[in-house]
Amino acid sequence: MRYNTLGHTGLFVSELCLGTMTFGGGDGIWHQIGDVQQADADRLVGRAIDAGINFIDTADVYSQGVSEQITGQALRNLKIPRDQVVIATKVFGPMGESPNQSGATRYHIMDGVKASLKRLQLDHIDLYQIHGFDPATPVEETVRALDTLVQQGHVRYVGVSNWAAWQIVKALGIAQHRGLARFQSLQAYYTIAGRDLERELVPMLASEGLGLMVWSPLAGGLLSGKYGRDKDGEAGSRRTTFDFPPVERERAWDCVDAMRSIADKKGVSVAQIALAWLLHQPVVTSVIVGAKRIDQLDDNVAATKVKLSAEELAVLDDVSRLPAEYPGWMFARQGERRRDLISQSERG
Repeated sequence: MRYNTLGHTGLFVSELCLGTMTFGGGDGIWHQIGDVQQADADRLVGRAIDAGINFIDTADVYSQGVSEQITGQALRNLKIPRDQVVIATKVFGPMGESPNQSGATRYHIMDGVKASLKRLQLDHIDLYQIHGFDPATPVEETVRALDTLVQQGHVRYVGVSNWAAWQIVKALGIAQHRGLARFQSLQAYYTIAGRDLERELVPMLASEGLGLMVWSPLAGGLLSGKYGRDKDGEAGSRRTTFDFPPVERERAWDCVDAMRSIADKKGVSVAQIALAWLLHQPVVTSVIVGAKRIDQLDDNVAATKVKLSAEELAVLDDVSRLPAEYPGWMFARQGERRRDLISQSERG
């Protein structure tokens, strides 16, 4: 297990992060995503820690708080020292019927962190993330509220999830201008079959020094190897009951075919190749893996040992490459000479 610094900090997090969206179950989509209860959650958390994972991610909205409760109790049951684990959670989604029980307002953030701390049985949260963009709340209000939590010691670092590049840069500008705590990470969807964030978000992350936490690295199980042009997956599996995130199927099947060929040669699973591809991307800080069973978690952890050659990466890049889109294709055309000059300068 390798460890990477999170954004512009000296905090080291494991290249795999244990996601707990499968913890709790309940009604609606949460039952479809996962119904892992305390005893099984304890085993999953314990196995993750034993494998070298020191990073755990949850959210208040997962199973309406039950995921946080189970996560916190697992840490207590396993007697995991607080300084040996990095705990991340998120705020934004509706936690009640009131119009003020959701969003990225100071009102909701201040209430949300207290509730999360209580459910997690912790005195601080290591990484507190805004789970989505709030069109009703000024960005500066959100940034100032997060800074307050850092100053109070309830939160160590702050991050964001599911924001556009321009929204994040606006928040970073406000933080810098006002001397407030800045976002250190983005949690975003990224897979070999869904490389959309490479258009705007990846260049922004590299430019501004934010870390990237990847959610749904197997596209909701679509890249697990259980699905394909002629394979519908197991009855009752997540993709058959909750078809999310959206993926362009033909490109996904092309990717699965290419990954299966490489997986067969290496004697590993298709899922391991999908995860290994992400772990080979320089912009990725940590890949969030969610599991319902120990064998699933073990298979995910094994991906950290899969090495892809330059030739294999080229094959996967070719089959999954995004179609050209403006202004990207104009950047490539107009910037060619300047990039050549940079290369010549670097070669000395």
